Amino acid sequence: MQEPVDVSKKDTASLHRSLLKASVQCSERCLLAELASSLPDQTDSAVSNETESDSPMRDDDSSIPESTPLFSTSHDPEEARLEAQEVGKYLLAKSFFDCREFDRCAAVFIPLTPTSSLLSSLAPDSDKQTPTKAAKGKGKATVESPESIPKPRSYSLPCMSQKSLFLALYAKYMAGEKRKDEDSEMILGPMDTGATVNKELVGLGAILEGWFGDRISSGMYDRNQGWLEYLYGVILKQGNSEAEAKEYLIKSVRLNPYIWSAWVELQDLLPSIESLHALLPKLPSNIMTLLFNVSASQSLAQTTPTVHDALDTLDRIFPDSAFLKTQRALLHYHISNYQDTDAIFSSVIQRDPHRLDALDHYSNALFVLGDMPKLAFLAQLATATDKFRPETCCIVGNYYSKKSEHEKAVQYFKRALQLDRTFLSAWTLMGHEYVEMKNTHAAIESYRRAVDINRKDYRAWYGLGQTYELLDMNHYALFYFQRAASLRPYDGRVWQALGKCYAEIGRLDQAIKAYKRALVSGIAYVEPTSSFGSGASDYRDVVLSAEILYPIALLYEKMGETEECARYMEMVIATEEGPEM
Repeated sequence: MQEPVDVSKKDTASLHRSLLKASVQCSERCLLAELASSLPDQTDSAVSNETESDSPMRDDDSSIPESTPLFSTSHDPEEARLEAQEVGKYLLAKSFFDCREFDRCAAVFIPLTPTSSLLSSLAPDSDKQTPTKAAKGKGKATVESPESIPKPRSYSLPCMSQKSLFLALYAKYMAGEKRKDEDSEMILGPMDTGATVNKELVGLGAILEGWFGDRISSGMYDRNQGWLEYLYGVILKQGNSEAEAKEYLIKSVRLNPYIWSAWVELQDLLPSIESLHALLPKLPSNIMTLLFNVSASQSLAQTTPTVHDALDTLDRIFPDSAFLKTQRALLHYHISNYQDTDAIFSSVIQRDPHRLDALDHYSNALFVLGDMPKLAFLAQLATATDKFRPETCCIVGNYYSKKSEHEKAVQYFKRALQLDRTFLSAWTLMGHEYVEMKNTHAAIESYRRAVDINRKDYRAWYGLGQTYELLDMNHYALFYFQRAASLRPYDGRVWQALGKCYAEIGRLDQAIKAYKRALVSGIAYVEPTSSFGSGASDYRDVVLSAEILYPIALLYEKMGETEECARYMEMVIATEEGPEM
């Protein structure tokens, strides 16, 4: 973790200008940016006070900081010239993008794109291509993979600026994502294989690969802006070329550290905290790396004092950032400190009641706390804000789950997945509901989809273990519990489940070790009295737990170690009776 950063007023003003510029650049490329509004008010420091307000020399627009960018321009003279020539076309293309007419947006700059699905469907050999949907009948479903899509012929790009090229290719990528959603089958339906792909990936990858090759051969690669590296990293990531994707995403953030979307994609490629530590030396040394470090550590459930210290540093720089407050709430959520999670999320909602980001985790915390009034209020608030957000659907699903209306809960989780098939919480929570409904096949499939999306989600691994345990398939359950334990080594619930599993298959020594590890964790698991569908369970802080001590005593009895058995039985009695007065 990096050292705390002290930022002066001059540094803050400079950072504010950089973030404003980055916000405009992201907006021009249809990407989200919100951090600039989290800094303290810069009006006093940004506006020159040398001219009196009633002076005739005062300009009418002097209240606007000169450095505030209204339309970004490139420092590269050639890029600036091209951007100036393309202003009209660029504004037209961006208008099409904002109206979700992605193919039309791309066609403004690339009239005959080689990845056009319409042209490929009209090609003479189009009937030989592998179909996306399964044919009716008893035959197995065949799904088109990126490798099976014919690669486009070489294509010469028109001369255009990097900004226009990014918008055109990003629009084509979004068009492919839109068609992928349209081609997808009903959630967990008979033909839903979960393997529908974006057919534009191969063509876009070939275009970008050729463009990068031309830049390198002409000695112009050092004049790249980082946006196309980010897009190529996204395409490689979806094509399962994770190592190469990470390489291009690192190039992107080194060229332009304010592309937060690149940091988010890079974060998704980190399987463990060790991989994060290995990555940090390759990143630029600036405040965005510190922000990434905190966000990535939170996603890996690292709640160390170092992470909190870094978050404190960022809070001093961005005191009004709802994003940073959400990160702190999630850190408390990961250690089952649901009271603090509730308090922080409540303050975020009071300040920004229309912000829905991460509120699905807040609904999980309220579920565990059993606070039905707050959960009902949160569901109403989210529905009034945007009923077609996956977060809203998960909140409402948790509400119905708490009321033990599991069928309705599943309907809302499926609705969340119709809106976003990569929404992790919906798959995991739906798996919990199917366990409650005794539909183990659907539960296993839901958990597997969650693991496919994010292999760092310990809840999905743990859910798979529990489901196979219900089916008395203890060797399978053991494997999944071990994966969950590797992700949550300090979670007593996981070690308790491992101990039980080892005992069932006769590995008594390892069972005792697992149970003792659960004791060392200092958190004893208590069977929830309500629905399984919360995605989390009730905890209580204790030193020793009879629920763990008693199985250890029984295991020692089976092994013939009567002295150890008696010692643990005495601890069970002492725990049940409580301390002597």
